Amino acid sequence: MYQEKINAYFDTPEARETLVKAIARLVKINSVRGEAQPGKPFGEGPAAALAEGLALAGEWGFQTENVENYVGTADLNDKETRLHILGHLDVVGEGKGWDTDPYTCVEKDGMLYGRGVSDDKGPVVCALMAMKAVKDLGLPVNANVKLVMGTDEESGSSDIAYYYSKHPYAPYSFTPDADFPVINIEKGHYHPDFGKTWAAETVLPRVTELTGGFRFNVVPPEAQCVVAGLTAADVKPHADAVTNQTRTPFTLTEEKDGVHIHCAGKNAHAASPDDGINAICALLTLLARLPLADCESTRALQALHTLFPFGDTRGAALGIAQSDEESGPLTLNFALLTVTDTGFTGKFDVRFPLCANEDNCKKACEASFAHYGIAVTGDENMTTVHCVPSDSPLVQTLLRCYETYTGTTNAKPLAIGGGTYVHDIPGGVACGCQFPGFDPKMHAPNEQASIDLLLTSCKIFTQAIVELCQ
Repeated sequence: MYQEKINAYFDTPEARETLVKAIARLVKINSVRGEAQPGKPFGEGPAAALAEGLALAGEWGFQTENVENYVGTADLNDKETRLHILGHLDVVGEGKGWDTDPYTCVEKDGMLYGRGVSDDKGPVVCALMAMKAVKDLGLPVNANVKLVMGTDEESGSSDIAYYYSKHPYAPYSFTPDADFPVINIEKGHYHPDFGKTWAAETVLPRVTELTGGFRFNVVPPEAQCVVAGLTAADVKPHADAVTNQTRTPFTLTEEKDGVHIHCAGKNAHAASPDDGINAICALLTLLARLPLADCESTRALQALHTLFPFGDTRGAALGIAQSDEESGPLTLNFALLTVTDTGFTGKFDVRFPLCANEDNCKKACEASFAHYGIAVTGDENMTTVHCVPSDSPLVQTLLRCYETYTGTTNAKPLAIGGGTYVHDIPGGVACGCQFPGFDPKMHAPNEQASIDLLLTSCKIFTQAIVELCQ
C-alpha cells in the first residue's frame, strides 16, 4: 500500500547522503569494549558511540533515553510500544590487514568500508532512518516503535539482559544484526570443558606439550606441539601426507627439547565450522600417525583423534550427530586443547537443533568420553533452542515486507547456529541487514556494506514498522 511512497523517499541522492553521513559518524568511534569505568560499564568507546547514536536520534526528532550507558533508546512517538528494534553500537577489534583506516567510513564504488558498517552500526542507522521515514511521510501508525541501541553485543549481550531486567518486553521484537529474509530459529549451545590427568612421564618418544585454539566459538586456526624423541626428518613424511589430506601446512623446527610442530588451519565462526579448517584436529591426525611410545599421553591423544576426527563437524564420532528438517544439523567445533606433562584439558562448541535433548546430546557425549576415561568438568548445561513459529504474525509480516522490496517470492525463514540479541527474548526474531549472496566480511579486515542494499533494508524496515504498528 505504501510501497510507492517509501521507494520515492529512499530513492533520492539526499537519502543516500543522509545514510552515509550518519553511518560515518558512528564508524569513526572505536567502540571496542574496554575496561569498565564509573558510569561506563563497557568502557569509554561504547559509551562514546552510544552518545553519538543518541545525538543522531535526537537531531532527527526522536525522544531518547540513555539507560546508564548499557543501552540507549529512541522512540517514534508517545503511544504504547508495540515493537522493539535491537541493534548494537559496539564492535570487535579491527585486527590487521585493512586497506583503509578501519575507523574512517570510506565510500567507494557504491560500497562502504569500515569497522561496523555491517555489524552493526550500518543496520542501526537503517532502523533509525526507517523510523524517520515513517515520521516524515506521515505514515499511519497507532503504536510506538522503540529502537534499542546496545553496547555489549560482541562480548556477551549483558547490556540487553540488564535492560530487560528493568523494562518489559514488547509484543514484537527483531534485530537487524543477521540475515534476510528472517531468522526464526537459533540453535541451542553446548560447550563443556573436559579432560584427563596422568602421572608425569619419561618414556620417549611422546608429546610433552600441546596448545591449540584461542576462543571456544572460533574454529582454531593454529595448533602447535613439542614431540620429544623424534626428529624433523622422522615427522616430515607423515606431515606431508596429512597436509595432502587436510590442506593444513605444518612447520617443523628442531630444538633441544624435541621437534616443534606448528599446524596452520583457517578460522571461522563456530556456528559455521565447515567454513574453517580445524588446526587441532589436523594436528591430532598427524600425531596419530607418529611412532609414539605407548603411554597415557599417547593413548589420550589417540582417543581425542578418534572422538574428533578431522572433518567431522557433525559429532558423528562422538555419537551425537542429528538433524531435523526445520532447524538443520547439529554442528561441532573442537575449539581448545592444552596438553601438559600430566594431563589435558579441552573444550568444544556444539550448536544443536530442535530434536536434540540431554539424552541424545549431553549424556551421549559424556558416555563417549567415559569410554576413554575422559571426564566432563564443571557444570555445563545445554542452553535452549530459540524458535518462533514460522506462521507467527511477526515472521509472516517480515517475510512479506522482504518480498515486497526485493521482488522475491516464497521466501522462507532461516535457522542459524549463531545467537543474536533476541535469543532470550520471547517471540523475537532476527531480520537483516545481510542479503543472500553478499559477503559483509564481518569481524574481518575490510568490513563492507553495499549502500544500495542498506537503502533496501531501510525500505523493508519502514514497511514493517507500519504494518506491525498500525
